[in-house]
Amino acid sequence: MSDTQLMDGLGRRIDYLRMSVTDRCDFRCVYCMAEDMTFLPRQQVLSLEEMQRLVALFVAQGVKKIRLTGGEPLVRRGIVELCSAISALPGLRELVMTTNGSQLVKFARPLAEAGVKRLNISLDSLDPVRFKTITRTGELQQVLDGIDAACTAGFERIKLNVVVMKGRNLDEVPGLLDYAVSRGLDITFIEEMPLGDVGRSRGETFCSSEEVRDLISQRYRLMDSAENSGGPARYVRVEGHPETRIGFISPHSNNFCATCNRVRMTAEGRLLLCLGQENSMDLRALVRRHPTTDAPLLEALRKSLMGKPAHHDFTVDGDVQIVRFMNATGG
Repeated sequence: MSDTQLMDGLGRRIDYLRMSVTDRCDFRCVYCMAEDMTFLPRQQVLSLEEMQRLVALFVAQGVKKIRLTGGEPLVRRGIVELCSAISALPGLRELVMTTNGSQLVKFARPLAEAGVKRLNISLDSLDPVRFKTITRTGELQQVLDGIDAACTAGFERIKLNVVVMKGRNLDEVPGLLDYAVSRGLDITFIEEMPLGDVGRSRGETFCSSEEVRDLISQRYRLMDSAENSGGPARYVRVEGHPETRIGFISPHSNNFCATCNRVRMTAEGRLLLCLGQENSMDLRALVRRHPTTDAPLLEALRKSLMGKPAHHDFTVDGDVQIVRFMNATGG
């Protein structure tokens, strides 16, 4: 193994870091967090300088892809400057971001100019009333205007993310795909993940990727694809619409653990080794204990990766398996 490659104890190469820049968000999506949230005290959140230092450490060790997440990353003050600093790191292949789209009218062009290559934008409904119900606080038109702004800002690709839930938005899958196809955008349909107590059983709304694919197949002819964006999605193409890729992220029905190439870092600097397990290490403490040398951080990181779990243990029904909410997880 090269000294500049991160490997876990099962021989999986780690070349993808998803980093939350804040746990705060201007939405309160029903699958992500509780309606009444208590956010981290600001002193517990990594500074932008600490985030930049940690990202540089990962990139120096062979990480090629950085995804900035939240919460909502665009509510973090200084986010454009952070993007500029990260995108300039030698060896980084791409900097990408996941956003709810609410701030893109203001930030789309500055982000593209700062070196963000691709955007994932959450869009769970095209009905304003239903959108408000799912997000609790979001305004659909604000997000649609943000998507339009992103389409003209110069990103290499834009993808819509849809968390599919029975009884909430499953019937909108064809319409959401029509919207993506009409704009030449990619779209990914995601199985809901059991993170945090959101006040209901996840099994009430769970919808498998196969059910979604069957629904889409009634309108479009799908062609399997071997494409890989560096993440967990499996892709298909739409016959007659070459600009659009459809992705499926299936943590329940077709999990991606055997080829997992990523770790997540929370806004408070906790490195999560698996989305569906509690294994983690405290990078914030190390950064603040060793402000001028990275060697102790790298030693602890390599040792911690040896304990990266083989797989998660998500189930559709039953008690909450992971107490932390999705907004505290780093996407």
